[in-house]
Amino acid sequence: MAEAGRWRWAAAYAGAVIEIPQGLAEAQGEYNGAAGRAFIEELPARAERFLAAWDLRPAGPSRHGVCALVLPVDRADGTPAALKLQLLDEETAGEPIALRAWAGRSSVRLLEHEPETGTLLLERLDATRPLSSLPDSRQSVRVLAELLAELTAVPAPPGLRRLGDIAADLLDAVPEAVRGLPDGPAGLLRDCAAALAEVAGEPGDRLLHWDLHEDNVLAGDRAPWLAIDPKPLVGDPGFELLPALANRFAADEVRWRFDLMTDVLDLDRERARAWTLGRVLQNCLWDLEDDEGGPDGYGAELSDRQLTIAALLL
Repeated sequence: MAEAGRWRWAAAYAGAVIEIPQGLAEAQGEYNGAAGRAFIEELPARAERFLAAWDLRPAGPSRHGVCALVLPVDRADGTPAALKLQLLDEETAGEPIALRAWAGRSSVRLLEHEPETGTLLLERLDATRPLSSLPDSRQSVRVLAELLAELTAVPAPPGLRRLGDIAADLLDAVPEAVRGLPDGPAGLLRDCAAALAEVAGEPGDRLLHWDLHEDNVLAGDRAPWLAIDPKPLVGDPGFELLPALANRFAADEVRWRFDLMTDVLDLDRERARAWTLGRVLQNCLWDLEDDEGGPDGYGAELSDRQLTIAALLL
């Protein structure tokens, strides 16, 4: 999550300036259109509303990603916290459900939640120390594996998106998506789909984070590393492995990372391989959907790490 740089709007509360970063505004307009622009327009007032309602005081510069503005704050009793303001959608709606289920076990703690807007008050972690700051990539992969082992040990509560539905949609999309692709990428995507089809009928019942990469893990006081920003699913833990294979990508590390993670999570390797190929398929279909057309007629990512990972696992 980036520290806010250029500003477009600012709201004042209790003598502090709450700055709305230009980067967040541009991302919301690009990815969410009118809904994203409306969210940004309303964000200063929303920030003031929750600072007042939850008796919070700003305690440092805001940070942001693509989806949310995060304000470091202090509660009335002096407890440090983080106010997360985000656009409510099908991914973010499940975040408080997952955080309550984990109850701080390997994840950031949820302190308050307002369902109408999806606004969260969270335990404050050290945003200057993401897992990506570790110099040793193998140590980072081990941390991710150990966090995932604890997170996915929890049965999924009701009210979350289901991996089985996502897998079915992916398989339905493949024939049209690969039409016109060169034989190499088209063949690899068909192979990914074939692997996914073998396991799609048994999608699992664990609580998945879905987006556990190095920058979604921060250092904490009560534990060395804690997960943030889940986009939760109900499903098989094998669907969780791809971010750790792609972080600081190195082709000669893929098999080692995959073997380590399946060992730590105690996963059946063939099922985990199939679900990981399904995750590659998901990313590639998104790339094709977003592609504006290049000299090869398909997205650069399809000739890059995603298909390299697929080829190595196949």
